[in-house]
Amino acid sequence: MSNIFTQWFQRRFSDPQAVFLAIFLLVGFSVVIYMGQMLAPVIASIIIAYLLEASVARLENKGVPRLAVVIVFVMLLVAFLIFLLFGLLPLLSEQITQLIKELPNILSRWEAALMQMPVEYAYITEGQIDELISTIREEVANLGQRIVSVSLASIPGIITMFVFFILIPVLVFFMLKDKLKILSWFSGYLPRNRSLLMQVWEEMDAQIGNYVRGKIWEILIVGVVTYIGFALLGIKYAMLLSALVGLSVLIPYIGAAVVTIPVVLIAYFQWGWSSEFFYLLIFYGITQALDGYVLVPLLFSEVVNLHPVAIVVAILAFGGLWGFWGVFFAIPLATLVSAVMRAWPRTDSDIESEGQVAE
Repeated sequence: MSNIFTQWFQRRFSDPQAVFLAIFLLVGFSVVIYMGQMLAPVIASIIIAYLLEASVARLENKGVPRLAVVIVFVMLLVAFLIFLLFGLLPLLSEQITQLIKELPNILSRWEAALMQMPVEYAYITEGQIDELISTIREEVANLGQRIVSVSLASIPGIITMFVFFILIPVLVFFMLKDKLKILSWFSGYLPRNRSLLMQVWEEMDAQIGNYVRGKIWEILIVGVVTYIGFALLGIKYAMLLSALVGLSVLIPYIGAAVVTIPVVLIAYFQWGWSSEFFYLLIFYGITQALDGYVLVPLLFSEVVNLHPVAIVVAILAFGGLWGFWGVFFAIPLATLVSAVMRAWPRTDSDIESEGQVAE
């Protein structure tokens, strides 16, 4: 057994570049896992600066001074953060509060509908309905307690969020302004022969930026279009539901199915089996179809080349590690793993064995 492991290790790690790449990835993932919360504003600033760099460089190549471009972009970032903090979040908080207040009425209507089921369906007993209703009441009570505890515990989180909103624009400004100095300092700690690392980075750079920018645009477009439709149709909690629909695009194949449940339930409790209910379902179905068959191909054409199974596994794995941000960056991280596996040094025997398997 030890000989097998030794031979495998020698094949995979005989190249010093492979050893460095493995250590580099291990350190990077360890920092994010164990220090991610502490370094959250730094990580967020690096991502934002990376996404803005392409536009900054494009304008700089046209003769616009880099400092002026950076200042304009940072001012736009500050304006967006202010809108998010004082415009969008209060509206979402207000609609969540309204929904919580209306939960008892929704629950009572649900109970009345459930109590009619033993009359219509003989195989359903009143005892089963009573047990189901008691379970629902218990879950709603637990939900209320969790919301109260979260609201009390969120005061330090709100202060932290204000600090982040101040730090992030400052860090983004200096990262964009002093890009060459930062990269020069960082490259000084890398080995001179780093062709393997650069090969992985070039493949990642060709996909990750386009993917993240495309995903942000998809969230905004789907969320805004859904909000306009929901508002015109007059459904309650239009802002909250459209935000959920917009964020659902983060999870391919699953998000749309999950977010459909609250949309349908709220529409049903508001209108019942009416024409408004079916109009909303038709609009929601058309929106999802246009997103899947028109918007996604336009935004992500040839950007991500991953099998659907790999995407689902990446979402589960990285979402379990880093929560929301793990889900958001699941596909870029899966692309990183795929790029590393393709670029990893292989012996001639490995290539021959892969060719035999392919045949």
